[in-house]
Amino acid sequence: MKLLGIGSRINHTAHGKGVVTNVTSKHYWVTFIDKGLETIELDEDFEVIDAAEDDVDTVSFYEVEQSLKSILKKWSDVSEVISIADKWKGGKLILEPGDTNLQGKELPIDTFFHKITMVRDRLRVMEQKINSSNLDEQEKIDLQQYITRSYGSLTSFNVLFKLKSQQFVGQRSK
Repeated sequence: MKLLGIGSRINHTAHGKGVVTNVTSKHYWVTFIDKGLETIELDEDFEVIDAAEDDVDTVSFYEVEQSLKSILKKWSDVSEVISIADKWKGGKLILEPGDTNLQGKELPIDTFFHKITMVRDRLRVMEQKINSSNLDEQEKIDLQQYITRSYGSLTSFNVLFKLKSQQFVGQRSK
């Protein structure tokens, strides 16, 4: 079976006339005149009015979305959603000074966690800016090592993260 390309015009028995607007490995996305956007199986029964060549890479909207997310995550300061571990939700951080004449401080742990993740996000942006800078390679390596050690200093806060994959990672021993 030869795939229809984007722009092909079809006549479907249930949906009427439409134009193929996307092709995935299992479906055609067709915008029908009367029914709007519908997905139909590749082997579904319909009449081909005008077949456009399938000369474009057929990717799904999901694949495009995942690629875009990956690019944004890598090259912008848009941050991913980081969840605090369930056991800490709604909790508070209590700081008691050693000097009893001084007042302690309470802070919602969610606020503290947000500040920690913002530090991580800013370190990542700094890392990207260093990598794309005009510094010579040795200067880049030296600055990268400082950032890696900064991540290592923040590993104490990993207990707050819900997902292990989002935790801080410092320098690994060789």
